[in-house]
Amino acid sequence: MMPPATPGGTTLAADGDRHASPDSVSLGESTRVWAMIGWLGFGGPAGQIALMHRQLVEQRRWISDERFLHALNYCMLLPGPEAAQLAIYIGWLMHGAIGGVIAGVLFVLPGVIVIFGLSWLYVALHQVGIVSAIFFGLKAAVLAVVIEAVVRISRRALKNRTMVVIASVAFGAICFLRMPFPLVVLGAACVGIVGRRILPGSFPAPSTAAALAEGDYLVDRRIADGSLTPTARTLRRTLLTIATCLALWLLPVVAVAALFGRASVFAQQGIFFSEAAVVTFGGAYAVLAYIAQRAVETFGWLAPGEMLDGLALAETTPGPLIMVVQFVAFVGAFRHPGGLPPYAAATLGALLTTWVTFVPCFLWILAGAPYIEKLRNNRELHAALSAITAAVVGVILNLSVWFAVHTMFRDVQTWQAGLVHVDVPVWSSVDIASVILAAAALVAMLRLRIGMLPTLIAAAVLGAAWKMFGTG
Repeated sequence: MMPPATPGGTTLAADGDRHASPDSVSLGESTRVWAMIGWLGFGGPAGQIALMHRQLVEQRRWISDERFLHALNYCMLLPGPEAAQLAIYIGWLMHGAIGGVIAGVLFVLPGVIVIFGLSWLYVALHQVGIVSAIFFGLKAAVLAVVIEAVVRISRRALKNRTMVVIASVAFGAICFLRMPFPLVVLGAACVGIVGRRILPGSFPAPSTAAALAEGDYLVDRRIADGSLTPTARTLRRTLLTIATCLALWLLPVVAVAALFGRASVFAQQGIFFSEAAVVTFGGAYAVLAYIAQRAVETFGWLAPGEMLDGLALAETTPGPLIMVVQFVAFVGAFRHPGGLPPYAAATLGALLTTWVTFVPCFLWILAGAPYIEKLRNNRELHAALSAITAAVVGVILNLSVWFAVHTMFRDVQTWQAGLVHVDVPVWSSVDIASVILAAAALVAMLRLRIGMLPTLIAAAVLGAAWKMFGTG
């Protein structure tokens, strides 16, 4: 007997937890899903990748694990926020350039709105305690989403002991040696290429079974039957994409420099954050120290303690963690408004900085993704990509550990011995409420099979109540 169908024509899977692959997804439906993902995108890159995997692979079956991880591998090699780039990549796969633009904008927009409002409150009142209370419970619940995703992705990516070893080495290199993400991923690719020759059994060629399994997913099925052709790209079209993205990226910077002068805070922010956008390899954490130092010591836009306040806001709101640059620009322009009213200057600085931070993401994906998709069917590179996938599991695990430590403990110290750097929690600073909420969210999602959205809402309400009326 066939499982029942939903009103939209999608058939429910037998386990009741996921949907069968739909025959098609309209741009409108895709837009609604990306809007939902954007507003629920808490927890930094680990939480955001986990959310996308749960929604797009597990529940909606729009894209297969193999293709999801292939896209993530590429995004991990790029400068900028990898989760935002992954959203653009998947949106582009489904509906072309317009789909990529919609996915990227809706992924970032909630964070832009929230950080803008909080920045306004910060300079006006220097007080965002109520907002912190609301987001307190969400962080704990997102931890459950992250843990679930790590377990789920690991089961699919770590297919043998060799892959487990690669993932473990990648985790250690990032967590203890602080090696850059791209270096770890490139190292894994080299291991895959060499390992294919030495241990061919550990790096098998693509299997027919895997190809058949991908046929159960919308994007993969449409690519297989020829109705979707993401690799159809001419050199002329690629050059046009690059020229368009570069113009959109740089013309606003040229415009503010012409209007307000090369020495204005707007020109300084446009140039500085444009430079930062191309050196942020390894995600936001890898570049925050550099941004903080320049913003505080070189430009004098804000004080050291205020940089930490901005980071705390970015960590507890939806969107990429790199959104902290919007807070930095808002405060900096507010205090150096030139001839503009302070709030107008702050608004201009924040929006310009956000623009030059995220427009490059669209350039990397819309220009490069078609060629990366072509590599996916190259059997010679399959071993390298398999090793990269295993390394990415280690990367996500490291992000998850970082997020867990900073969620459940108020104070974290860095222990250093030679090349080893480890974030060690101060055990006396354990946040009991966070631990309880995270454990309850895990039980709700993994044991009781309660949906993610109800779990997040309940955690937000309980966390806010604890912060406002409890002892936390």
